[in-house]
Amino acid sequence: MTGSDEDPRVAELRTAVSRLRRELAAHPAELPDRGIAEDELAALAAMTVSGIPEVPRLRRSLLLIAGSIGSVSALAPGLQDVRSAVELFGEPGR
Repeated sequence: MTGSDEDPRVAELRTAVSRLRRELAAHPAELPDRGIAEDELAALAAMTVSGIPEVPRLRRSLLLIAGSIGSVSALAPGLQDVRSAVELFGEPGR
């Protein structure tokens, strides 16, 4: 944690993204869309540094990551953690 005034949702997202990034990097299989997942995880990580992320952008990244690695059962728990962390930010404004 970088400070006691940090939003716990941001900390949760940072932790979940970091875990999934490590798991994806260690996964031995060639995934055709691995690059997309890695790019979106990097974007999510960057969002956690710059304050409260925009909910629509979080959800877009989550969809791209899920589409890229969603069928890999070994990565499912990490993906679920990222999804849960994104859901902490609530619904996007209409």
